[in-house]
This record gives sequence, structure tokens and C-alpha cells, in this order.
Amino acid sequence: MKKTTLILFLVIIASACGVKKTQKFLSSGNYDEAINKAISNLSSNKDKKNKQDYIYLLEEAFAKAKERDLNTLNLLAKEANTAHIEKIYNLYLQLNERQEKIKPILPLRFIKENRNAVFPFENYNEQIISSKNSLSIYLYGNSKLLMKSSNKLDQRKAFDDLSYLNQINANYKDVNQLIEKARFNGTDFVLVSTKNDTNMIIPSRLENDLLNFNTYGLNDKWIVFDSKKQNNIVYDYAMVINFRQINVSPEQIKEKEFIKERIVKDGQKKLIGANGKVVLDDKGKEVLVDNLRNVTATIFEVRQFKSCQIMAKVDYLNFKTNQLLQSFPIESEFVFENIYSNYKGDRRAADDNYIYFDKKIVQFPTSEQMVYDTGEDLKAKIKQVISKNSFRN
Repeated sequence: MKKTTLILFLVIIASACGVKKTQKFLSSGNYDEAINKAISNLSSNKDKKNKQDYIYLLEEAFAKAKERDLNTLNLLAKEANTAHIEKIYNLYLQLNERQEKIKPILPLRFIKENRNAVFPFENYNEQIISSKNSLSIYLYGNSKLLMKSSNKLDQRKAFDDLSYLNQINANYKDVNQLIEKARFNGTDFVLVSTKNDTNMIIPSRLENDLLNFNTYGLNDKWIVFDSKKQNNIVYDYAMVINFRQINVSPEQIKEKEFIKERIVKDGQKKLIGANGKVVLDDKGKEVLVDNLRNVTATIFEVRQFKSCQIMAKVDYLNFKTNQLLQSFPIESEFVFENIYSNYKGDRRAADDNYIYFDKKIVQFPTSEQMVYDTGEDLKAKIKQVISKNSFRN
């Protein structure tokens, strides 16, 4: 009984909090939030007595939201400014959408007043179609005007407007073709190359990997990188990956010898008491304990080591003027290391996580391979430069 009373109390508290929150939305002029909150609470058990407040709030919020939107539309119509066409279209959509949200939960009954809540719905279809057509004409004309500009940012604005037009009015005139044209005109084309100022030969595999921008995972629809100049492209920028210094260390082998000592469990033995006799448990059985032994091993450990360091820089240039815009130094390193060992004595003396007994000597990678292996880190650094630094100021 107490549990049921507690649950009922919590439900009442939660309901009261929900009503207060809805009232707060309403009193602050956030009518659509009040409507959404009320609809959410009326979507189930709408005829219960504790839902009455939500019906009153919904009726009031709908009336005020509708009045506000219609007053705004009336003002915008009087101003007759083409810049407001999109707002007019969205307001009519909003008026219609608000009605459609409420329709599924109707009718809503006021118990005390013995009447249904009143929601004066209107048919906005004609206004929606008319404003959509006006907006389509405006977006189309303004986009074509923007596309006459030589400024790529204007082309991108045209692309966005035409894409929006295609959403609200699919296949309008030649919009699809214009979208592709605006995308092309708004794209920055970058010609990428490498330059070797070191005394080493850069592996061709590394150059090919660095220039293959399909593997960089860059996500920018307004920039295209080419490693080979295309005849039909007017390039805006150049990016040069300049290798300045490559250091490959000599092959190193370092040996070390050390002794490990450890107490280990080596089976079991009988427990001998102070009297020199075997200890028995309460059932008369001999008591066994771990047989601990002190074991030692001499470990001979060999470490193979070789490293490669690449120092480079990424230069951004204006392709037309060959003027340096920005320069970013980058440094990458790759380390080859192999450790193996053998021992004399008892292997158990080594730590449990000592893994080098099972390893063997391997062949050192060539200097060319080392330079190539450094490329993955170098590629990540180049991607970081591009992601954080735009070609455009």
C-alpha cells in the first residue's frame, strides 16, 4: 500500500513539473515548445483528469502562435521585400505543420466545461504553393546572377541556394545542371607536387602514396587535389611537399647480460611439523604445501635498432603568381627495433611478462624501406596541416 501511494505521489509531482515547464514556455513566448510539450503529454491517456491543464495550455499556445505568425505574414506582405520570400514560405509551412501535429490527438475534451478544445484550423495549401513558387523564382534568378561572378564564394552561395531550391521544388528548370556548374566554379583546385632537397633518393612508392589524396580521408567538397595537371582545369593553388633532410641511423646491435633470481613454486611437499613428523589434517590426511625454490638464470639480451627521421615542409602557393602563402614544417620518425634473447639456467627466473626468449634475429630493413615506412606518419602530419590550415585566408 505504501509503495502504491509513493508511486502515485511521484506521478503527481512529475505531472506538476511538466505543467509548470509548459506554462514557462508559454509565458516566455516560446509557443511551439509549449505545444510540443503539451502534445507529448497528451499522446497517451489524454482523457485523464490530470491531463486537463495540458489541454488548456495547448489551446492557448496554438491560438497565440497562430496569431503571431499571421501578424508577421501581414507585415512582411506589406513590406513586399524579396529578401523575405523564404521567411514567408517557412511561416506558412510552420502554420500547416503545427496543425498536423495536433490533429492526431483530437478531440480533446474539457471535463468541467463539457466542451471540446477549439483549434481553428485553416487550409494553407494555396499560400504554401504560391510562396514556394515565388521563392523558387527568386532563388533561381538570384543564383544565376551570383554565378556570373568570378568570386568562388559567390559560386558556393549559388550552389547552396540551388541545392535548397532542388529540395523544395525538385527538377525545377535546369537547376541540376546549374548545381554542377556552381560546384565546379566554386571549387578550389590545388596542384600537388614533391620536391627533394636531400641527398637521398625518395622511394617512388612513397611519392605515389603522398600524392594519392584519395587515401587521406579529407572531407571538403570545395577543394580538389591533383598530382597530375589536368588540361581542362585552371588551378588556384599549388602545394609542395618539400623534403629537406632525411637521416637514417646505422644498424645498431647492442648486447646486454644480466642475472635474474626468483622464488618459484616447484610442485608440493609434505608439511613437516616441529617434531620432525608429517602434519596431518583433522581427517588424518597428510598436509601438502607448495614447494618453493630459489631459481636463477643468466639472460643474454640482444637489441637490434635502426631509425629514420624525415624533415620536410608543406608550402602553400598562389598558383598564378607563384607567391608563397604559408609554409608548415613537419617532422616524422620511424623506428625499427627487435629484441631477442637466450639464457642459461632456469627460464622461470625471468618475469612472467618477459617475451624475448621466443623471438629471433631478423634482417634489418633497407634505408629505402625505412624512408618508406616513415611515410605513414608523414602522411598523417600532412593531413593535419591541410585540415587545420585553409588555402584561403
